[in-house]
Amino acid sequence: MADDSTLRLGLIQTHADAGAGENLERTTALMRQAAADGAQVICTQELFLSPYFPQVESDEHFQLAESIPGPTTETLGMLAAELGVVIVASLFEKRAPGLFHNTAVVLDADGSLVGRYRKMHIPDDPRFYEKFYFTPGDLGFRVFDTRFGKLGVLICWDQWYPEAARLTALAGAEVLIYPTAIGTWQGEMELAATQHEAWRTVQRSHAITNGVFVAAVNRMGAEDELSFWGRSFVAGPDGQVLAEAGQDEAVLIVECDRAQIDTAREGWPFLRDRRIDAYGDLEKRWRDDS
Repeated sequence: MADDSTLRLGLIQTHADAGAGENLERTTALMRQAAADGAQVICTQELFLSPYFPQVESDEHFQLAESIPGPTTETLGMLAAELGVVIVASLFEKRAPGLFHNTAVVLDADGSLVGRYRKMHIPDDPRFYEKFYFTPGDLGFRVFDTRFGKLGVLICWDQWYPEAARLTALAGAEVLIYPTAIGTWQGEMELAATQHEAWRTVQRSHAITNGVFVAAVNRMGAEDELSFWGRSFVAGPDGQVLAEAGQDEAVLIVECDRAQIDTAREGWPFLRDRRIDAYGDLEKRWRDDS
């Protein structure tokens, strides 16, 4: 890991066409732009190689999955080594016949595959039918020690769960990175502003309560019955938004000063004051004695 006190994130916010090759080519071009602009850690949106296929349940979409390691990790690993950057990329993993995961990979600046995180929380909502495709993750909440920092990677629906953020922060993450595909279903457009503000607020809350940086990398554009928000952003350990993209394609470069982690945690000692002796009931689905 570099001694530099500043970690420079590069968030790639783009759309997705039908062809995986086109999406990979466009995304890698944006990664090159991010590296040229000084990014050290470059992150994609969720499932960046394809349109957001879980809008429908179809066996045909299983053909989009690939092995890890596989062709995409090989391509991105070579790019990471060439540019000297860390890449976090969200892929549709085929683990075995009939066994699939929504997975993020971390490639270090030498091109090596540091590891993977498999999405733990799997939604099943209108036009977000992910339970049809993805087996819940079984690797736990992980932190990846890379050349440029300790990265905690979670995925989209995970970002609504404070337990996921807390456990990843407790493992030593300096930044929580959430590859994301979130927007509003056309049948609920009257709720779009409320939904967006809730999404933004909960992630800022993770930054505050854990004293870490939080990066949300969302896709943009309309796909079938979903309108994705874009609006990728990074929040600091005090919850303030350091930078935010609009609704169009963007490469967002954000400097994160690690000293802010110490400042936030010393000023708001939430980790010190946790009552770890009193949280056993979190392992229950519900408390029937309340």
